[in-house]
Order: sequence, then structure tokens, then C-alpha cells
Amino acid sequence: MTTGKQAATGALTGLALGDALGFPTEFSDVPAILAKCGPWRTTELPVTRGTAYVTDDTQMTLALARALRTALERGPLTPSRLVRPLREEYVAWYRSPENNRAPGRTCLVACQALTTDLPWQDASQIHSKGCGANMRVAPLGLVPGLGDEERAGAAQLQAALTHGHPTALAASDLTAHAVRLLAEGVDPAGLVGRLRSYAYENRDRYHERWLGDLWTRSQDPSALHFVRRGWDECLAVLERLDAVQRTADPELDPCAYTGDGWIAEEALATGLLCFLLFPGDPLTALRRAACTRGDSDSIAALAGAFAGAHLGADAWPAAWAERVEHRDELLAFGALWDA
Repeated sequence: MTTGKQAATGALTGLALGDALGFPTEFSDVPAILAKCGPWRTTELPVTRGTAYVTDDTQMTLALARALRTALERGPLTPSRLVRPLREEYVAWYRSPENNRAPGRTCLVACQALTTDLPWQDASQIHSKGCGANMRVAPLGLVPGLGDEERAGAAQLQAALTHGHPTALAASDLTAHAVRLLAEGVDPAGLVGRLRSYAYENRDRYHERWLGDLWTRSQDPSALHFVRRGWDECLAVLERLDAVQRTADPELDPCAYTGDGWIAEEALATGLLCFLLFPGDPLTALRRAACTRGDSDSIAALAGAFAGAHLGADAWPAAWAERVEHRDELLAFGALWDA
């Protein structure tokens, strides 16, 4: 981890800023957004009573961050150390009066089931690959000291508590890996190639230590069949992204190239595309991501996490960063992981 640039602080701040910027534009098409907000390149941060409010994307990112902190205070990261605090944080989010920011149905259904004595694998929505799986996973790309197996297993586990579809697991793993690579200083121009290689390398790996018998809830004949299905869908969208990342017209809705982002693999690809269109201009990347026909807050949250991991804390102007909701907690985690 390159500590000088404060990658964790940059990524967490960027995620929340993207989330806040995309909050008012989610569920609108581009003409409606332009009519309401004006030209996309000059969009200002929406501030109400001095605060830029976020959605469930940032709320659940912080839930994962708290669970990780609790687990790591008890020793090295293991499934048994992570599952309990993760489950408790997701349930606390589900029960919070602040959980009124258009949360996804899968998260609500699964988190309600997590309030019972069911094994978490039975609470998981095995057929859902919504972007809720990976909009919140950035902390696993930022927390220092994890091995590859720990990061991948934990990324898939945090997704699987709600979204059990193999594509949700693979997309979450890839999202955390992308954040990690950018934080470590990988050149954005080579990022998609690195992610495709990672997907091929992991295509036959079912993380049984972290996932248990989750795969048996699906219709797949084997764990291998289950996991390959997820990686292959992610590889397909990464190939699409690879084909357009250098030729995409920034004035065109990025969703037209890589999908609307309601599902996990498209949220990853379209969030990445917005970042890769403007790798040195993070505010423009966020503004482009928020002005999309798809799941604008999640696409912009991911774009912000990528940009912040790449450029660090200085990516974001103080006038924006100081107003984002949960700023103190985001900065506390950033300081903890950048130390």
C-alpha cells in the first residue's frame, strides 16, 4: 500500500461523494437528469442543510468496515471471526431508522432473514446478483495486511450474506482486487488486463472455507460449475469493457457500453469505465457516473472508490469532502488503514 497518498482515505471519501452525487439522479434517464441538473460536466454536489446525503451504498460500506475492524481486533482474518460481526452490522443497518435511502430489495430480504437463527447460507438470496454485493466491498481492497486468499474469501463472503449468486461473488472479489491494485499504484491503463487475468486464475476456485456449502442452494451440479458461472459472466463484461475503454465517447452515457449497473458485474464495469475515461480528473469521472440512465449512485460510488484509491485523499476538493455525510467515520477508517 502506498501510504503517502492516503489511498484508503481517498477511496472511502470518493465512494461517499459519488454516492451523494448519484443519489438524486438514480431512477432517472439522462435527458431527465440534464433537464434537472444542467450540463453534466458542471454538476455541483447536492447539499441540503450543509450536508451531502448518501444512500445505502455508503451505509453498508461502513457496516462492512466496522465488521472488519471488529474481526481484525481479535486476530488474523478468518471466516469465523468475520461472520458474526458482519451479520450484526448488516442487521443493525436493516433496523436503523436511517435505512430509508431506497435500499435494494435483496439486501432487505436477506438482512431480515439474518435476524433469525438461520445459517447465513439460508438467508442468502442465491439467485440475486444485484450491485449491492459489490457497492460496499471497497474496504477489503484497502485494509492492510491481508493475504490474497483472505481478501478474496472475505470479499465473497460479505457479498454472499445477501447476494448468493456466483456472479455477485466474483464481481465483489474483482471490485476489491481493483481497489487494491489502484491503491498499490497500478497504472489504470493496464487495470482491465490485470482484472481479466485475475478472473481466469480464479475461475476454478470455490472458497469453501469462507462460503461453506452455499453452492448447494443453487441448481448447479457442483461447486466448480457454480463458481465458473460467476467468473464467466464477469469475464464477458470485462471483455466488453476492454474493447471500449480507449474508444468510448465520454459524451455518451457509459451505460450504453457496459450496462446499467443494477447487477454486480455491470456496476463493476460501468464504474470502472467512468474512472478510466478520466483517470486524472476524478470529479469529472464522478459527474459522468452520476449522469447515467442506470444505477447512478452505485456506479458513481464505485467510480469514486477507484479514483480515490488511485489518486489518494488529495483527489477531492475540501469544499466537497467536508460536507459529505458520515465524514468523521469515513476519515477514521481512512486514517486507520492508511497508517
